Amino acid sequence: MFKNTLSFLLFLGSVTAVFGQIKKDTIALSAVILTGSPIKNVLQNTAASVSVITTADLAKSDGIIVTPVLNKIPGVTMQQGALNTNRITIRGIGARSQFGTTKIKAYFDGIPLTSGEGETTIDDLDLATIEKIEIIKGPNSTSFGSGLGGVIQLFSKETPLQESFGKATVTFGSFGLLQQRLSAGYSDVKTNLFSSYTDLETDGFRANSSYKRQTFNLHGQQKISSKGNLSFLGTFTRLKAFIPSSINETDFKNNPEKAASTWAAAQGFESYDKFLLGLGYDHQFSEKWSLQTSLFSNLKDAYEPRPFDILEDKTSSVGIRSNVNYKEHLFSLPFELSFGTELLTEQYEYTLYRNLYQSQPGQGSLQGDAFSAIKQNRKYSNYFLQMELWLSQKLHLESGLALNTTSYSLQNVFENRTATKEPFTFGAVWSPRVGLSYKVGTDKNIFASISNGFSVPSVAETLTPEGQINTDLKPEMGWNYELGFKGNWLQNKLYTEVALYTTQITNLLVARRTANDQFVGINAGSSSHSGLEFAVNYKLLEQPQLQIIPYFSGAVNNFKFKEFIDGEADYSGNQLTGVPETQFNFGVDLNIKKGLSLNASFRTMGKIPLNDSNINYSERYSLLDIKSTYIFTIGKILKAELNAGINNALDRKYAANILPNAVGFGTAAPRYFYPGNPVNYYGGFSVAYYF
Repeated sequence: MFKNTLSFLLFLGSVTAVFGQIKKDTIALSAVILTGSPIKNVLQNTAASVSVITTADLAKSDGIIVTPVLNKIPGVTMQQGALNTNRITIRGIGARSQFGTTKIKAYFDGIPLTSGEGETTIDDLDLATIEKIEIIKGPNSTSFGSGLGGVIQLFSKETPLQESFGKATVTFGSFGLLQQRLSAGYSDVKTNLFSSYTDLETDGFRANSSYKRQTFNLHGQQKISSKGNLSFLGTFTRLKAFIPSSINETDFKNNPEKAASTWAAAQGFESYDKFLLGLGYDHQFSEKWSLQTSLFSNLKDAYEPRPFDILEDKTSSVGIRSNVNYKEHLFSLPFELSFGTELLTEQYEYTLYRNLYQSQPGQGSLQGDAFSAIKQNRKYSNYFLQMELWLSQKLHLESGLALNTTSYSLQNVFENRTATKEPFTFGAVWSPRVGLSYKVGTDKNIFASISNGFSVPSVAETLTPEGQINTDLKPEMGWNYELGFKGNWLQNKLYTEVALYTTQITNLLVARRTANDQFVGINAGSSSHSGLEFAVNYKLLEQPQLQIIPYFSGAVNNFKFKEFIDGEADYSGNQLTGVPETQFNFGVDLNIKKGLSLNASFRTMGKIPLNDSNINYSERYSLLDIKSTYIFTIGKILKAELNAGINNALDRKYAANILPNAVGFGTAAPRYFYPGNPVNYYGGFSVAYYF
């Protein structure tokens, strides 16, 4: 395997060492302006741990999914069982979720990607449409409501000013990977448009894991007056992804290509059509007053045959987000205030059918009679106030306060089409925050912050086995205390960042499994999330002929249950389930004259507790990813790119995702493991016409 990998790299070097232009990222990280918060600020002066992922960072991956990019961010872990089976955690929060990402808010151009009950999906977005990602770690933002772990904000790609283009891209690789994309853009002084269509398909490494996704995006901005700007976003996604599910330890070690037997027999999959729509308007009334408003809607029609039943569900939501900003001087001190709201109402309805796949072996899922049908209404309202004040030329104060109310109501339309349960609310939840940033030197800041956040239970977690709402259930609450440093050294060649934090969570929500697809939520205690995060970027060499930029980042975690009693079991003092003890990333970017670049990333993931009792752990693993890109021009109007890469170049066997607290029913062993892909190769090319 090593010889194959070496030969592949030598081939890359020989093919791409010809003409072109050098790729160069000239923007200093500390000077990046954070645009996701209602009050815009420079990263250097922000009194919080915020990570920024740029277009250049996204270009270092295979462009299929954001997993390897997010896993470079200290404190962020994205486990990927398949292209449609992922879990993102920030500082260990959300790690015990059985399926999917919870307790984290996500937005795309200000439009929530998080459902009304707190589940987040970003894996079906086309990476080519993303310009930048900002990640606020921990409950460090008061303006985004329920999201104890933090906020992930994605921003759409814009067409460069006064430029128009058409582009075709193809990527192919191991396990039948084929991604085809057409994109186009137009820009003048008043209008900016970007559109793309992407068709992605792969057979998958495991049995029953083929994946096909089609995505269409259209977004843009239109200046309608000297003070007003209109923006819009439309995204359509059609997905059909088969599900291999998790497997037990014996199969994981000996036959990782295998799918779970029941899922393979049922040929289980998920499919859906999804629309994401948004319309925004920004207005600058004067030098002091400004307004930002957006209307948004999410629509989803899904179908999922599973071994234990067949789920047919529909989701529709509509909402508004608006904030007013005021800039002035308070006692001659620069001051900015923002107050606003985010409102959402969501309707979710599902029907469960019996799956009769066992009656016709080899034919896959067969829909039987319906046995359950439920309608849910979910609503939340967030009201926030944010203030920033320069107390001196060196000392910057941030403060905020938010109020949230969340309510659910249910109707059992299968048994009684008229009976509706009364709405259940968690009451008013207040979230304060205060932070200070102090310039200790040129481009060097220390910061400290204290903040409070919360996450509400999902609808499923609020229900008892009898289908009644557990009115005693409370939201998880957490206080976060943080101290950090951000600084440039050696004439801005070296950037360093370090943060020490502790988050103390009460009303810890535990999902107790009662059946294959049933969980009961209980408040079972408290947990402590303490850790150290750091990042180092160094421009080792920056010459016209060659750039060498190594980087190193990592997180050391001490996540524990403080008090945790589940039935007769006492897990107090145990390590938190589902999150690694350590996570490190080493990398180097080489940009060579003639348009050739080489990116290598080596990341290590510490062992992960598989259950609350800490009896079982996943093994520590390391992954090496390598990518080479060559950009050149053809004539004066065509720009071409060739790229090739290797994921998991050392061919490590590892668990890419784990199912926390998996239970083996009957005599079956618990299925904890989603095997990661072995060594796999990809390559691609694109041609763009600029006019």
